[in-house]
Amino acid sequence: MSDIALLMEQIYKKFRKGEIYNSLRDLLPALTGKLFRQQELNQGDKREFWALQDISFEVRRGEAFGIIGHNGAGKSTALKILSRIMKPSKGRMVINGRVSALIEVAAGFHQDLTGRENIFLHGTILGMTKREIASKLDQIIAFSGIEEFIDTPVKRYSSGMYARLGFAVAAHVDPEVLVVDEVLSVGDYAFQRKCIERMKEIVSRGTSVLFVSHNLKTVAEFCSRTMLLERGRVVTIGPTQDAISAYLNRAGSTHAANTASLPVVFTKVKVRNEHGESARFQSGETAWIDVEVKARKRSPKLSIALYITDDNFVEVFDTASERLGVNLFTLEEGEAFACTFELQLNMVAGIFHPSVLVYRSDIQEKYDRWAPAATIYIGSEEDVGGKVHCFPKVARQEFLPASDAATADVAREPAGAGKCDAD
Repeated sequence: MSDIALLMEQIYKKFRKGEIYNSLRDLLPALTGKLFRQQELNQGDKREFWALQDISFEVRRGEAFGIIGHNGAGKSTALKILSRIMKPSKGRMVINGRVSALIEVAAGFHQDLTGRENIFLHGTILGMTKREIASKLDQIIAFSGIEEFIDTPVKRYSSGMYARLGFAVAAHVDPEVLVVDEVLSVGDYAFQRKCIERMKEIVSRGTSVLFVSHNLKTVAEFCSRTMLLERGRVVTIGPTQDAISAYLNRAGSTHAANTASLPVVFTKVKVRNEHGESARFQSGETAWIDVEVKARKRSPKLSIALYITDDNFVEVFDTASERLGVNLFTLEEGEAFACTFELQLNMVAGIFHPSVLVYRSDIQEKYDRWAPAATIYIGSEEDVGGKVHCFPKVARQEFLPASDAATADVAREPAGAGKCDAD
């Protein structure tokens, strides 16, 4: 038996932007509109574009393979081709075994059927027999965690409940290949952890998993190899940490180009660890951010602000050179000033964006801003959520006898509990 679970070889996929007319009833009004607007009737070639170009990779049995990239990179298109939802324009694809896919949250669900009925419908679509579904029904319902609503029509479900039920079915198909798109992002933290553990379990049994996500923490934790896509092309395929580094390095920065009129501008921002410039750190690791500004004309009472935003560009940290004891400085025309910020990155795993701003402190006039100046990925060995990493430990644990536990409950009652004041 081949060790290759699936293979994509020189896959291309072409789409067409704009209208497609499948009937004379649709075509005639469109032609009339184009004639009145004096538009070209034959623009087919201009509307066509390649969503995927020359995609080639293979996934071995029992391997967790990640696919990352910005929105529009072609990730979901590749997975839909693998799931046989759509056909490639050209190229060859080989899949050895049954495929189970979780691409869209509501795919395979009928709105008017209950959750229980949709388990049978969705399971059948994924290739399970009725007897097989019935034998695993209790496991699927228990895994979904929505037992209370399992006999409610799914049109009343939230997106999180859809994801729970859809993944619960897909994860119990026992496929040779499991394809999972970004849909898990709608689940709560506990359910996401439960899904990851389930996928690790099925990988250990020899199932191959293709996992698409913007959550680099989960990709780094789960996938041994990862492919980075950009504009429908493969940038790199290799160890996950290398692919993540390539992704972050290609993210670039958005330093404004229209700085000609500013009296002072940034000329350098570099993030590094003890080994040099880096885009990957561990929670608690020290980072140094080298900053340099240059004056185009005399600029007094300057300070440099540093702030960090999360992947949603919500600010999670800020400081400034003057707040850290650095005197306000003045630059004459042509002079430069350089400083280095030292930070302890006590954040949870995720993507963060350091940014810098140079301003005149006395009148709070802002000059040049570099935002983001860099994009970094922070990993963590501890399973924690939120934004700040407090490096938690369970310092003490014990089981209390029933009598002691009852006493503890009484001690926690607020003052006046159980009393009723007379009118």
